[in-house]
Amino acid sequence: MTAIDQTYQPPKSGPGATRLAGAGLLVLLAGFAIIGPAVISSDPAAQDFGASLAPIGGDFLLGADHYGRSLLARLAHGARLSFGMAFLTMLAAAIPGVLFGLIAAWRGGWAERGFEFVATTVLALPGLMLVLLLLAFSPGNYGPLFLGLALTLWVEFYRVTKANTKTILSQPHIEAARMLGFGSRYILTHYVFPVIAPMITTLAAFAMATAIIAVSTLSAISVGLQPPTPELGSMIVELLPYFAEAPVHVLLPAALIFLLVLGLQLLAQGERA
Repeated sequence: MTAIDQTYQPPKSGPGATRLAGAGLLVLLAGFAIIGPAVISSDPAAQDFGASLAPIGGDFLLGADHYGRSLLARLAHGARLSFGMAFLTMLAAAIPGVLFGLIAAWRGGWAERGFEFVATTVLALPGLMLVLLLLAFSPGNYGPLFLGLALTLWVEFYRVTKANTKTILSQPHIEAARMLGFGSRYILTHYVFPVIAPMITTLAAFAMATAIIAVSTLSAISVGLQPPTPELGSMIVELLPYFAEAPVHVLLPAALIFLLVLGLQLLAQGERA
């Protein structure tokens, strides 16, 4: 360990009860999303009009929708879809956002000005407007929805990474490390990444929650994923006309969205001093 390592230690914080609760909830939901479709043999698209709006229990553990499709199977596939799209969207936003933020903070000059121009241009459009513009070219498909959300969310990763990295690089211990001959890789891995990693983790959880809500909202207004795709937002809209006959059926996909977002929000909470 060098003298610089001894004088500077990155802030430490435990996971905390709130984050542990969020992580536990997400593990349960992820298990349902990943393992559920394999364990549940029912086809989420299989129709049985004789079982239309079947109640909870009996042949259908969580009931059936108006087409007689198993709600348990559709919820499991819907959770997998929401988790998968949210995770891929977060990665597609976080990787370039963090990379561009590090380059802008390290290089400065024209690199920083160029990235700032692109980020400002993206922010000039409302987030959902950018997604809708891309969806206009191929409505109801995964690609434009995924790309539009990623293009909207990367700016936050970029700006947080750039601002915090510039603050870290301006501190005396970084200048001392450079004078002692430590290279950029050492400085990044020992002094920058340990500080920005908790912030990026928090942003990643918020980005996934935002993606889940956005996908559900766009599908609910019929511009996102289209039926019969088992998407949670479209399931709510499909069942809404039958709320009087089967209110629990409508609430099940809404409750699953709520739990997914709640778990991510709890996971994003840091320790309070």
